[in-house]
Amino acid sequence: MTTVDERRLAPHAAPPARPSPAAGVLAAVWAGAAAVIALWWSDTASVVGTAGWLTGAGRIAGLLCGYACAVVVGLMARVPLLERRIGSDRVARWHAMAGRYTICLLLAHIVLILAGYAAQDRASLLHETVTVVLDYPEMLKATAGTVILLAVGVTSVRAVRRRTSYEFWYHVHLLTYAAVFLAFGHQLALGNDFNGKPAATAFWYALYLGVAALVVWFRLLTPWRLNARHRLRVESVQQEVPGVYSVVVRGRHLDELGARPGQFFRWRFLDARLGRTSTPYSLSAPPRADRMRITVKALGGHSAAVALLRPGTRVWAEGPYGSLTAERGTAAKSLLIAGGVGITPLRALFETLPGEVTLLYRARRAEDLALGTELEALARWRGARVRYALNGPHGERPDLSAAALRAAFPDLAGHDVYLCGPHGFAAYVYGQLRAAGVPDRRIHHESFEL
Repeated sequence: MTTVDERRLAPHAAPPARPSPAAGVLAAVWAGAAAVIALWWSDTASVVGTAGWLTGAGRIAGLLCGYACAVVVGLMARVPLLERRIGSDRVARWHAMAGRYTICLLLAHIVLILAGYAAQDRASLLHETVTVVLDYPEMLKATAGTVILLAVGVTSVRAVRRRTSYEFWYHVHLLTYAAVFLAFGHQLALGNDFNGKPAATAFWYALYLGVAALVVWFRLLTPWRLNARHRLRVESVQQEVPGVYSVVVRGRHLDELGARPGQFFRWRFLDARLGRTSTPYSLSAPPRADRMRITVKALGGHSAAVALLRPGTRVWAEGPYGSLTAERGTAAKSLLIAGGVGITPLRALFETLPGEVTLLYRARRAEDLALGTELEALARWRGARVRYALNGPHGERPDLSAAALRAAFPDLAGHDVYLCGPHGFAAYVYGQLRAAGVPDRRIHHESFEL
């Protein structure tokens, strides 16, 4: 690790961190699941025989699956309370976990209900399946919704996702809305817990309409208002290092957005190559009243096409999102650890974080250090430190073990650590930081690897 500038900024008190509402949100979600089970319990006098037990278990699985569908869609709504206070990465993990629960509950509901009906009618499972799908009300639509949800689940498996483009994954996931819409009718038409029970039916409508309102407001109306007000366009595109480009976006009254260093927007560049996909990129400089900047590494079709953007291209943005901000800090000292293009949000924080700040930047070669000139200038300006962790002359990796980090930063446990980089790098460094004695509450990171 090479120290570029050892001068330090005089310590200042860090802003007090606001408590995260994560525990309250999770408590509300589990309370809703308990209410759903109570709905079944209050409507079930007794369970008799094998058919009764199978059907009862299938009803519980179906109710919980319907509830989980609403939770999954709600977590996709980009509600600012969740995205900015809890963190987009944690919300994304909740969404992925809720999606897995939904698929498991859906399969359990199908198998248990069909097995229960087959036992009750003394028919084969195949015959019962054909009868339910073709003869029961709303079941053809529900079957189509089931197929879509299963397709979404398959494309979310990590091994599959790694072999598909982000654009394909993104568009398949948008079909979740169609799947939930198609499946909703059969829940009320065939659900014994809703038939003739206006209170339960009103609760279910309120749940789904409330989630739909969140989606319409935060995913449709809020972005439309933002872009109508601020009128974003590409001002310039500049190569930083081979394969890494900075895009400056100009607009009006951008200070009204309330964007903070460390946050990101979802960007849709309205040209023939990029206009169909919205992709998250972090701000790589503190936002100004008339412009923002992102820095993008060419890793896939979308990010590679960013280099070909022309000045004047219209931009559709949604945000700001993310909680990797100074508000997380609780200590007077901060250590920023960046890997590769993970430097982008940390470069903005490096300029603006209060107190004593050190940046550790991991890259293979000096030629891969995007924004390196800016970082050194910022270090001189504010008296901070920049250290580089580069491969050795024969390709050997630098030592970022717990012992090496403690040796480089003797008071490491007293720092707030902001971490950003590829998933493998971030996971390894996080483990070493914990081994070095840094409390979990002082390690701040966002990762979108699900």
